[in-house]
Amino acid sequence: MANTIITPTIIAKEALVQLENALHMSNEVHREYKKEFNGTIGDTVSIRKPVKFYTADGATRVNQDVEEKSTSITIDQRKHVSWGFSTQDLTLSISDYSERYIKPAAITLANTMDRKGHSLYQQVWNSVGTPGTAPASFGDVAKSARRMDEMAVPSDRRKMLLNPEATYAVAGNQTTLGAWDGKVKSAYEEAIIGKAANMKLLSSQNVTSHTTGTFTTGSTPLVNGGSQGVTYANATGANTQTLITDGWANSTAVLKAGDVFTLAGVYAVNPVPGEGTTGKIVMPYLQQFTVISDVTSSGAGAATITISPAIITSGPFQTVNAAPADNAAITPMGTEATASPQNLAFHQNAFALVTCPLEMPDGAAFKARESHKGLSIRVVKDYDIDSDEDVIRLDILYGWKAIYPDLACRHWG
Repeated sequence: MANTIITPTIIAKEALVQLENALHMSNEVHREYKKEFNGTIGDTVSIRKPVKFYTADGATRVNQDVEEKSTSITIDQRKHVSWGFSTQDLTLSISDYSERYIKPAAITLANTMDRKGHSLYQQVWNSVGTPGTAPASFGDVAKSARRMDEMAVPSDRRKMLLNPEATYAVAGNQTTLGAWDGKVKSAYEEAIIGKAANMKLLSSQNVTSHTTGTFTTGSTPLVNGGSQGVTYANATGANTQTLITDGWANSTAVLKAGDVFTLAGVYAVNPVPGEGTTGKIVMPYLQQFTVISDVTSSGAGAATITISPAIITSGPFQTVNAAPADNAAITPMGTEATASPQNLAFHQNAFALVTCPLEMPDGAAFKARESHKGLSIRVVKDYDIDSDEDVIRLDILYGWKAIYPDLACRHWG
């Protein structure tokens, strides 16, 4: 019996299924589909963010502003895969055509989308682990879980994405538990770990490595001027600030975007347990800060660094116990000019992925667009006069953002 003729709608539906199946990080984050989007690449869309409140004291009602009820995401990623298309292809079964073309194309698009999500590690400041040493046990994984507990990250919908080295190391550790149950058997046979330390553990070949700046050689970096802090800008949701420093090696690219450092005497605070605008619990470790953009020191060894989180010493959005003193020591994490994988543990609401529908071209007859579960993909086939052949392409349009980086933790490997 003859095969059903493959239509653009059939291809689009199959491509969307294969795309979702191939995604890793993109399937584990807050995801939205903006069907009302009619702009072009580089435009922004708004999404709602979960609200954060603080506890007020006493019987008198204290009204609170709603923090960042929406945020904008730039739709700046337009990706596609294209290949030749013959009339004989139309007579293939959809399973054959999918195995030959759609599935490999979807895997390529999925990996590209996931890699962009992993690059958001640069905006995450909470960091655990030892640079250069891959997490390899329950105890290692639990370091990320503990940090998220300490930072009052909701206990549900937690995930951790491990690079292949860490995945196989942790899975191997699971096989030593002694009881040959389903979980241990799965870890042994397929390196599938499942859930541990209240996190869904997943392997991802797209975990990004971070190469640190050249911050050690000839440097004794210090804060240049005390009381450098900010008042939280509720209207804009600002969570970054600039920090004036000196003592770096002269005219050197001292820090890279994504570097993490601490400031002497500046401790982290638990963001939740305060009453009113005071009473935050001071943690027994220094607050970590991530560098938002590359930093090069001046000829005099001075450097102004854009950091996150902002140094906020009071109020419902307090991040630290105190602002740094003048000449407070700056201690970067890791070894200079060294690459370390950035395994990511996070709550689903830490990151957001927004996909938007692409417009359908008027000049193409063979075309379709499908959307489902916060994803959208478009297929178009047309004749290429330059190459004198029929071609088909799959396109996606999307944007990523770290909407609550405080709900994530980097595990340096």
